[in-house]
Amino acid sequence: MLRRTILKTGAAFAVMAGLATGASADIDGPVNYIIPFGPGGESDISARLQQPFFAEKFGQEMVVSYQPGGGGAVGWASLNGLNGDGQTIMGVNLPHIVIKPAQKDVGFTTDGLNTFYMFHYTPDAIVVPAGSPYQTLDDLVADAKANPAQVTMSGSGKASANHLAQIKFDKMAGIQTTYVPFKGTGASVTALLGNQVKAQWGYTTVGAKQGDAVRMLAVAMEERHPLFPDVPTFKELGYDMTGGAYRGIALPNTASAETTKMWSDMIGEINADPAFRQKMLDGGFALLDVDAGGMADFMAARSAEYLNDAREAGLIK
Repeated sequence: MLRRTILKTGAAFAVMAGLATGASADIDGPVNYIIPFGPGGESDISARLQQPFFAEKFGQEMVVSYQPGGGGAVGWASLNGLNGDGQTIMGVNLPHIVIKPAQKDVGFTTDGLNTFYMFHYTPDAIVVPAGSPYQTLDDLVADAKANPAQVTMSGSGKASANHLAQIKFDKMAGIQTTYVPFKGTGASVTALLGNQVKAQWGYTTVGAKQGDAVRMLAVAMEERHPLFPDVPTFKELGYDMTGGAYRGIALPNTASAETTKMWSDMIGEINADPAFRQKMLDGGFALLDVDAGGMADFMAARSAEYLNDAREAGLIK
């Protein structure tokens, strides 16, 4: 049995009170890590990277399972009906958990999810095939200005991080491109490589996976990604644009404060491991460290930006 009782300054009384009522912050046996999508996507890949580090550090298995449907909504709608004892956790994604409940009733609310850590994001990137005539971002922008709506760009779904990035960039650049949504990043890449579209709103992970088959024109990061030192950021090119698809983990909202804090500390410990960080960077991910204590401010800032962009684009009322 793994026992990680949190007895830190300012938290000791709350933990002791929780234990007195039977709310134990322990992990006893394998953890069910639910990914609310199918296998093979970035959420699955990052969870698989976490697995061996969790076993090594905490002596228990992290068993990944899948509950796809509704672009994640089926899983998130079921989360708060699960046991909050700490043996079950679920992946969460931004902007999905903000935009979906703003569009319609999907069985969950953003604030109703007990998100306790955001550990990485996949930065938005404009990707073109290696043989594309677009050598630079300026080339794509020039074509889009000369030929409004003729530059087609694939992306992962409607109202996704890719879609919001396309909307934001078109406005910044004063252009009109045509966004073509596909069911997931994989299908979006297939369309790109098959020359069904001229470019893709993808992620740095696409560059990492596809290698020389593609060229990234810009990435939405504060600084260049270490795996792609030759690819400029949008900011370098005059566009104040950072972000992408953020991924984290949530517990059922019945989980106690000490269980939530315990999990936040454990995922933070994995995220701080140099070997884990290197594996994530090698995969094209960008590391992020927002723990349970910083989650409210982080979510408020991201939610405000997403909702504003979505309203301007007519994706929500």
